[in-house]
Amino acid sequence: MTKVIGLISGGLDSILAARIILEQGIEVIGVAFTTPFFGSHGAKQAAQASDIPLRILDITETHLKMVRSPRHGYGSNMNPCIDCHGLMLSEAGGLMEREGGDFLFTGEVLGQRPMSQNKAALRVVERESGYEGRVLRPLSAKLLPETLPEQEGLVDRQRLLAISGRSRKRQLELARHYHITEYLTPAGGCLLTDPIFSRRLRDLFDHHERVQVRDIELLKIGRHLRLSPAVKMIVGRNARDNERIAQLLVPGDDLLEVAEYPGPLCLIPHGGSLEEIQQAAAICVRYSDAPKAEEIAVLWSRGGEERRVNVRSCPPALPAELMI
Repeated sequence: MTKVIGLISGGLDSILAARIILEQGIEVIGVAFTTPFFGSHGAKQAAQASDIPLRILDITETHLKMVRSPRHGYGSNMNPCIDCHGLMLSEAGGLMEREGGDFLFTGEVLGQRPMSQNKAALRVVERESGYEGRVLRPLSAKLLPETLPEQEGLVDRQRLLAISGRSRKRQLELARHYHITEYLTPAGGCLLTDPIFSRRLRDLFDHHERVQVRDIELLKIGRHLRLSPAVKMIVGRNARDNERIAQLLVPGDDLLEVAEYPGPLCLIPHGGSLEEIQQAAAICVRYSDAPKAEEIAVLWSRGGEERRVNVRSCPPALPAELMI
């Protein structure tokens, strides 16, 4: 029996691609990927709904290196879609070999994303994956050159589709046909397409040579202000942010909190100078409920040792000037 590996994101296109392959009596094994930028929750739901076994691969280390310096550049934000798709296909190809599979398939649609899903880009992705000729795109297959599995009779080309462009009309018709009601929005699960997150990530790459997973996790919470080229602070916006900041605290960080008034936790990852601590404390007061014209005590802790810093609130305009 023919066995294939399908990239399952949890989006409608990948779900439809899997259904089209399943209809031909082919065994499908799904694969999803996890990194700090996206997870596999949607893929798990989609695979379960379609009764497809799912393999989940953590590609954090390799993916982070690629995101920092993508060979084919970024999209509108920090999304290196061509390089990312190539990496995923390469990892899926390795799984295909381990599982004894015959080919790969994806939910990519020709022309849906003009920069990363045109014919040239799809060829580049396939070539760089190392599995040229073994990648089938069931939703657009009739508009693309025949793949090896089609030539070998492993899949019937006549039962594949010819969808192109950005319209979702045909996919929505198919969703109704297959009674598919739950799926992720296109690129909805990838933080690299988010403008605010991308701005923070670009700033992180610009100012820090070595980036750890925790640095990426911190980008997801709070307000980020750059105090100097080497130092930034993160200001919690709500109780959830404050809780997450406390969870991500490590030795060497500075943590600030107004002593006697409700307010945010403020984190300086990897610590700052005394001058930067003073400035951060003043910003911490600005975002708290403390009186802005009075000298306020701010608790400053580093490595388990706590001190008090007495400051007045910074000028109202300063946080906006420093905001990343």
